[in-house]
Amino acid sequence: MRGSDVLLILVAIIFPPAAAAFVAGCSCDLLINVCLTILGYIPGHIHAFWLIYKRMQAEERYGRGGFVYVGNGAYQPVNNGGAPASYGTIN
Repeated sequence: MRGSDVLLILVAIIFPPAAAAFVAGCSCDLLINVCLTILGYIPGHIHAFWLIYKRMQAEERYGRGGFVYVGNGAYQPVNNGGAPASYGTIN
């Protein structure tokens, strides 16, 4: 666990939608977290902590900066080559 993860957890404790915005950006997960926080503060916390947990798993699996958020708590590895995967090929 890095210092940024600890800071993200502290932000999630104070205001869960801010932590969701840092992890997921302006996506459907942010809207879900805002709604959950309005409905009850604890469900917003649980969702924010789940997003942080999924991000930490992606860091362990793909390395730091080696992943991109695709939504719903899922991550995909980043193409490490300079060109797209299908460049120069016929599909």
